Amino acid sequence: MTSDPKSKPSRLGRGLSALIGEVEAATPATAAPDAPATAGVTEIPLDQIRRNPAQPRRTFGETELRELADSIRAKGVLQAILVRPDPKEAGRYQIIAGERRWRAAKLAGLTSVPAVVRNLDELELLEVGIIENVQRADLNPIEEAEAYEALMKRFGRTQDSLASSVGKSRVHITNTLRLLQLPEAARVHIREGRISAGHARAALGAPDPEALIEKAVEKGLSVREVEALAKGAREGGDIETKSARGAAEEKDVDTEALEADLMRQLGLPVDIRHGKNGGELRIRYRDLEQLDDVCRRLTRRKA
Repeated sequence: MTSDPKSKPSRLGRGLSALIGEVEAATPATAAPDAPATAGVTEIPLDQIRRNPAQPRRTFGETELRELADSIRAKGVLQAILVRPDPKEAGRYQIIAGERRWRAAKLAGLTSVPAVVRNLDELELLEVGIIENVQRADLNPIEEAEAYEALMKRFGRTQDSLASSVGKSRVHITNTLRLLQLPEAARVHIREGRISAGHARAALGAPDPEALIEKAVEKGLSVREVEALAKGAREGGDIETKSARGAAEEKDVDTEALEADLMRQLGLPVDIRHGKNGGELRIRYRDLEQLDDVCRRLTRRKA
């Protein structure tokens, strides 16, 4: 089910509430014949709903989903999801927006969810998914960049039109797309939150961005430190920042042994930095579950 985007004015870029409003104001004839009460919100069985294969968001945190599932058990699904009739299978629906609520409802043990049925073509489906996720900050920087690239390559969108649709500046669009210059190994660090998009953009100024990103992850460097490393590498200087170099010089055998002991106990990377005026202990974790585990270990009382 496709249509020429030039044959009608764009209804995109106004947010999910506007789209739902259009459906609620429409007559039942605007929805699929097999969709009950499509003039407004209707309950649809969860097993009749499929995720959108073009959904730009691919990462859903387990902790976030469990928290939402707990809320749904207590209060129900407070906001309807948006779906369209599945173009390949009659009697089924494809999610346009609200996949996180759909997943959480399944975790909560629900059998149906409130939904609004909307007929959208492929371009509208992709754009709505991207716009809503970007506006809600639901995408990680790599997912956001890949979504912009898909719109540009598949549908001929320009950076200016993208900026207008998603409510971002053109500079933001350009800087986000630059992240796709990184190799996949570096992208994984961004997807999993080990470094920020700011770290990655700073690293792109270095002759070997991937190596610099690996160092930033390993050392827990700030964006400013990565910028300094990139500048030094461009000028042919030492790749270490002053602070990182100083920390490395001051580490002795005992400090390194203590780091190794802590890493074995915690199962996480540990960095001890000690100087004349004291120091700091850095423990790197990937997600909230690892942080909770560290806190439990640190606060556990001896029997």
